[in-house]
Amino acid sequence: CETDTGCLGRSKVLPRAYVSSGDIVERRADAGTEVYFRYDLSHRNGPFGHAVGVSVSGRRETWVGVGQTYLVETSNLPLKAELHAMSGLYDEGDGHDLGGRIAFRSGIDLIYETTSGTRYALSYDHRSHIGIYSQNPGMETIQLAISLPLN
Repeated sequence: CETDTGCLGRSKVLPRAYVSSGDIVERRADAGTEVYFRYDLSHRNGPFGHAVGVSVSGRRETWVGVGQTYLVETSNLPLKAELHAMSGLYDEGDGHDLGGRIAFRSGIDLIYETTSGTRYALSYDHRSHIGIYSQNPGMETIQLAISLPLN
């Protein structure tokens, strides 16, 4: 544990604004576009950051959620990976029926971080309700993202 208050002790980090845009993958959902906005809060507990996010597709599919992030990094390389797991609410609009309103979003970002702290990423994520409802079709997105430190 790297904090004086234990493995899940609270510490301050720079808040970040995260914006991505990309495609809904034609697997179970119809192909389409999506824009995703996320705000990474100014604290974390142990290695886990906290975030809130919202996404909207070209067919008005909307997801709003909260959750955690986990950054994997080395001190001497600008390459990083970030995992996220978020719980939220989903509205299908004119798009893909996920089987119900509750939807979980999880994924990974492969990141290049500049010396100024700007992060560019290739993002992949999956949304589904993990079996809460009788049908669980799920959907995936692949996006390009930029994350800016807010200091």
